[in-house]
Amino acid sequence: MKLEVPHVQKNPLVTHGAGGPAYTARSKLNRSFVVLLPLALAAILGYTTYLAHRYDAPHRVSATLDNRVAKLPVMGYNTWNAYHCDIDENLILQNAQLMKSLNLADAGYTYVNIDDCYSERSRNDDGDIVEDATKFPSGMKALTDKIHDLGLKAGIYSDSGWFTCQLYPGSFQNEARDAKRFHDWGFDYLKYDNCAVPFDNITRENIMGRYERMANAISDFSLSSGTPPLILSMCQWGREQGWTWARRYGQSWRTTDDIEPYWQSIVKILNQNSFYTWATDFYGHNDMDILEIGNGPLTYEEAKSHFTAWALLKSPLLIGTHLASATKETLEILTNPEIIAIHQDSVVGTSISPFRWGINPDWVSNDTHPAQYWSGESQNGTVFMLLNTLDEPADMFFKLAESPWIRAGRQYTVRDLWTHTDNGTAVRNFTAHAVPPHGVVALLLQDAGDEPDGLWPPCAVLEWCMHSNGTRIDE
Repeated sequence: MKLEVPHVQKNPLVTHGAGGPAYTARSKLNRSFVVLLPLALAAILGYTTYLAHRYDAPHRVSATLDNRVAKLPVMGYNTWNAYHCDIDENLILQNAQLMKSLNLADAGYTYVNIDDCYSERSRNDDGDIVEDATKFPSGMKALTDKIHDLGLKAGIYSDSGWFTCQLYPGSFQNEARDAKRFHDWGFDYLKYDNCAVPFDNITRENIMGRYERMANAISDFSLSSGTPPLILSMCQWGREQGWTWARRYGQSWRTTDDIEPYWQSIVKILNQNSFYTWATDFYGHNDMDILEIGNGPLTYEEAKSHFTAWALLKSPLLIGTHLASATKETLEILTNPEIIAIHQDSVVGTSISPFRWGINPDWVSNDTHPAQYWSGESQNGTVFMLLNTLDEPADMFFKLAESPWIRAGRQYTVRDLWTHTDNGTAVRNFTAHAVPPHGVVALLLQDAGDEPDGLWPPCAVLEWCMHSNGTRIDE
């Protein structure tokens, strides 16, 4: 793949009073009435407020909102895609150790998250969830202690219904008990699923209300214990438009159905997310699901595209492959430092968004050919992602000023975030030649000063471009 910029320059980068109404007492009765009436009204108002809060409790917004945890999208490991229910404490600890030895922890992957199937099928006599004695004979606290000793954090799983998706105990009507249990076990993060939904005449609620129950339990326990709250990752599969409300309760929310290790699944999820990138910012992130890099028939180019999109859209990045057999290419993709730097930007929390769909008219949904031209802000410049959704190589061209983050009349140095090379200076336009099928180009453009004098037309965007004498250039 060849990158083409119209102008290449060797110049260094130019970066860039109290009381109330008086009254006259005429009798003891009048004085008593005046004193008692406000008290009675206050009591009535207080009781009315109590009733409103009591019976409207399912819609009570958690007092701590985002609780100030997980400002940046979480990076870590999740057991489900690689192992499903075939997990035990030795496997979890092995993967935690591999995260250290493979330098994944140094790259930013710090959470080791246990998914479904870790518990016994029933709660104990006290009503608590119990770890499976065969799979976790040392107990969860011993396991999380070992994970923490590695400098990592630990995540656990539950469900907002009667049971989990694999029919282990869920947390409905046990939210406070389970929030305490997970904390006592030493966990830092909770993935919260959406299966085994109780009947409507029991919940009188929708998905939002069931998630609020756990959010409030986490918040209440944090406040009462003086400990940091669990990160709450809401796995509601994009139902009921979580991107419009889930930030009230947790730090990430699933936006789609489950991912699969196929290109068709990757681009379908990306297409859906292209329409609500606006929902992601600090302390709250669209969750595009666990990474499939290293799994299935994904090609190297498809895996790069998958990782680039998830990272630049600032989805949580949870590895879901067998680390013990991970290839060099898989690890190189997962640890690309320049892509991760954008994902973990501590100054700019927003996602990239499409500025041109490409194959389709803008704002048209297409599960096989999502938007191709994306851009966004970062603390170090403007980020671009070009995605070739075709089954053959393609040249990809765009005008810089199509992105809202580019200043007209300026030129920009071009950094390729996959080849890790500087590629000259772009003036107005940029072309990436022969982008591989299902391949990606990720760029960082930095302001390099005014563009050269004398360029024609005088406006990069011709619409209503006008001379000071009133002459329109676009006509």
